[in-house]
Amino acid sequence: MPRCNTRDVAALADMFPDAVATWTDLLRLGVPQGLPARKCQPGGGWTRLLTGVYLLTGGSPTRRQMVRAALLRAGPGSALTGVEAAHRHGVRRLPTDDSVHVLVPNARALASQSFMVVERSRRPWSARLADGFPLVSVERALVDAARREQRLDVVRAMLADGLQRGLCTVASLTDEVVVRRLRGTAIVRTVLSEVSDGVRSAAEAWARSLVHGSNLPAPAWNVALRTADGRSLGVVDAWWDDVGLAWEIDSLEFHLTPDGYARTMRKHSALASAGVLVVHTLPSQLQRDTAAVLRDLTTAHASAATRPRPPVQAVLE
Repeated sequence: MPRCNTRDVAALADMFPDAVATWTDLLRLGVPQGLPARKCQPGGGWTRLLTGVYLLTGGSPTRRQMVRAALLRAGPGSALTGVEAAHRHGVRRLPTDDSVHVLVPNARALASQSFMVVERSRRPWSARLADGFPLVSVERALVDAARREQRLDVVRAMLADGLQRGLCTVASLTDEVVVRRLRGTAIVRTVLSEVSDGVRSAAEAWARSLVHGSNLPAPAWNVALRTADGRSLGVVDAWWDDVGLAWEIDSLEFHLTPDGYARTMRKHSALASAGVLVVHTLPSQLQRDTAAVLRDLTTAHASAATRPRPPVQAVLE
């Protein structure tokens, strides 16, 4: 193949997506073998991102260029997983992660390096393209992200966000954990146990732990309430159906949008007009003053038990 001349080398960046190329692809175009090493020297105009992978515009790579480089280094059949893939699926409550987590066939001898985290898998996977990048399923991405995260509340947040946005279901996440039989899923299994009970946020998980350690009966979680004539009153975080007591964890942080918070405030007014007794708790109270929260709940439950149950219907979400 003819060797590149100076003009050809200057135009190379436009020939590759995101201006990222592998050493092999450059050789196919006739680039001299020693050129990448020279171009990656100070002032040479290129940047070596990973072994055999180069940024042909030089300088610091963008996030997209890092992702491109990791997939090129990982080779054919690889796919994004973990935080990066979950983000590209639409999950937003994710931990900060500067690495790029890629899944490769188990037989491929490839080590993690720099910002690229390599995970080999014997289990086949299906991938879909998003913005030109192959992604594993959102369930697999979330589980892989959670396996690398030791903070329980962070795992709660990411799984709850995927569920609230309708990107996955409790059943599909549970299936992913059970089928894969991976090590390091203890935190994931804990959170799945919580969401199986209806818990949908870190704050609700704190609330669940508090009630389970008390003498109060266990409530149902995330229950839709309706008036006797079928008018919706909204979904309450916890519900003691026998006495008609609702519990709401009130915080903008644990709702997806400001609009969602405004809807919550309107819901509280509707519940009050329907005669439902509601205990309101801030997430910070669940961490700093659990004794006071438990006293409020116990008192409210006893008070609700002395009143006629409000004429509302409860439907588990």
